[in-house]
Amino acid sequence: MGEAKRRKKEGAPAPKEKPSRKVSVLIGLAFLLVAIVTGLYYLTRPPAPGSGELPQVSADTPSFPQELDRFGVSVGPEDAKVVVREFADYQCPACARFAEAAQRLKEEYVEPGKVRFVFFDLPLRQHNNAVPAAMAARCAGDQDQYWAMHDRLFAEQSAWETSDNPQQMFSEYAEDLGLDTRRFNRCMDSELHLEDIENSRQVAMQLKVASTPTVLVNNIPLNRPGWAQLSAVVERELSR
Repeated sequence: MGEAKRRKKEGAPAPKEKPSRKVSVLIGLAFLLVAIVTGLYYLTRPPAPGSGELPQVSADTPSFPQELDRFGVSVGPEDAKVVVREFADYQCPACARFAEAAQRLKEEYVEPGKVRFVFFDLPLRQHNNAVPAAMAARCAGDQDQYWAMHDRLFAEQSAWETSDNPQQMFSEYAEDLGLDTRRFNRCMDSELHLEDIENSRQVAMQLKVASTPTVLVNNIPLNRPGWAQLSAVVERELSR
């Protein structure tokens, strides 16, 4: 029956077919996915070095007291124009996430001699394995493998953070790194670097640093620690 004849006979247009519920759900999910991807882009895109989004400090903000750097562990030229300082806890999840940005900083800015990086131990009281982890990094440093152990501790954080015997795992990491494990274990057992770690913590207290990770580029604290903001602020400071 033709449409005209059907209308004449029935007096109404043919009802339109409604899309199936499955198709509607798929369309809704597609729009949601687009919104999530767009949101992630705007949240993670690197700000321009001159962008107003980047953290600033007033001109009269005092410089970081460089004499305190001796209580941290440093890498890079002493006369670098830009110094990045991190106060962190090896058992802190947010610090483990920032560790990738710190490693990239060392590769792209520290190794070419543009930036100096100083890491301060700030083990939080609620993290039972934070001090032993800081000790493991410093004991590895006695054999010139501080940064290798530093990176390994953050990469393997989920494996040792709740362990009742983290030192056994740290000893295995030391062996993997080719260290003299007997010397490493003696260093750990004697708590050789406990005072160094406490001195580093005292620097944080003196500067009223209470959260981890706290990251400063020269004297500018980052409010969104991560590679996007870190690299943008570093570039801005290098260009000044």
